[in-house]
Amino acid sequence: MTILFHDAHKVDADGEVDGFWMLVDGDRIVSVGSSPRRRGAAADATGATGATGAASASHGGSGALDGSDGRGGAGLPPADRTVDLGGAHLTPGLVDLHTHGGGGHSFDHDAASIEAGLALHRSHGTTRSIVSLVAAPIAELRGSLQRVAELQQRDQLVLGAHLEGPFLAPDRRGAHHRHYLADPDPVLIDELVDAGWGTLRQVTLAPELPGGLAAVDRFVAAGVAVAVGHTEAGFDLTRQAFDRGATLVTHAFNAMNGIHHRDPGPIIAAVGDERVTIELVLDGVHVHPEVATLVLRSAPGRVALVTDAMAAAGSPDGAYRLGDLDVTVSDGVATLTGSDTIAGSTSTQDHALRVALSRTGLTPTEAVAASTIVPARALGLDDRLGRLAPGYVADAVAWDTTWSVERVWAAGVEVPAAR
Repeated sequence: MTILFHDAHKVDADGEVDGFWMLVDGDRIVSVGSSPRRRGAAADATGATGATGAASASHGGSGALDGSDGRGGAGLPPADRTVDLGGAHLTPGLVDLHTHGGGGHSFDHDAASIEAGLALHRSHGTTRSIVSLVAAPIAELRGSLQRVAELQQRDQLVLGAHLEGPFLAPDRRGAHHRHYLADPDPVLIDELVDAGWGTLRQVTLAPELPGGLAAVDRFVAAGVAVAVGHTEAGFDLTRQAFDRGATLVTHAFNAMNGIHHRDPGPIIAAVGDERVTIELVLDGVHVHPEVATLVLRSAPGRVALVTDAMAAAGSPDGAYRLGDLDVTVSDGVATLTGSDTIAGSTSTQDHALRVALSRTGLTPTEAVAASTIVPARALGLDDRLGRLAPGYVADAVAWDTTWSVERVWAAGVEVPAAR
């Protein structure tokens, strides 16, 4: 079935286009353009190469841009169904590299809990997610990795797993259980990689641990993206980790050394390295928006907004669990019970996007890119995720003028949206 989305204001990493339309066939975008029907501008149908007119047809569109069959309307190709967006903002589906749960459900439990938590995030516009796991007994981590692998086989919107533990510095463990931390020895690394059946996408690692830099080599060789995080590493050691193949920083500023004028630390190492993507939890709690703005401006196009959400995302204040630890949520802020240690966020990606637009000065194009193409690129998936362009997956979010989610499509299928 083909679906024509039309009369949208497109916003993605390539910029903004008014009067935007796109033709979807199954789970892929096959052609895009801008229609003169309501805007009074010349029609422009764009294919993957950036050519116009005929190039669009070569990517699966009909080429009949004049709507001569009576279904498309002037300047629009025909389709089996049409979706009139009435001028709403239209962006690619959001991508989250780092989330632990939502809707009252933790990803450290069974597959049903993972699915329920992901449904909450999808309703807020996150169409593709990494399932993040906190430190746990190794046998439990193996089981969790297998569950994620099984889930990915039946749900293409799951991008794989992220091991945030167990390879963390004890004094920078945050909301991870100290007893479940471990040094990254080769046998354990191979055991966890094998348990994921090729779906382990990302691991957070403190490179100062015994065998830490060798572990970077081993994970990279296995096709796993390595993120420096929960670490005591300074500037020089962090740069060594990047030179060995680490390409991410886990939730910048949190659970690591900050910026000092004589000891610049891991964040400055990441800002200065074009190979590195920097995760940023932009919920107004984890990082002050002025500090977030500094990083966003210092590393343009390399900061990925993430939620680091735990089970309380989209749920009321109260008592929750993160792994084996008790968490109290008050006024939307999650902390380990009886302490002031932040235990993930209660945010969703649409909230992070609104904070980026309202409190950092990012343009819509920049903010949307940080929520879509930048995290996709960190996983090597930017050839199919993160743009509204021919050949890309048909993930899209329609927003109202306040940047609240109105409708969500994932792989060409509409999913329930939060209201």
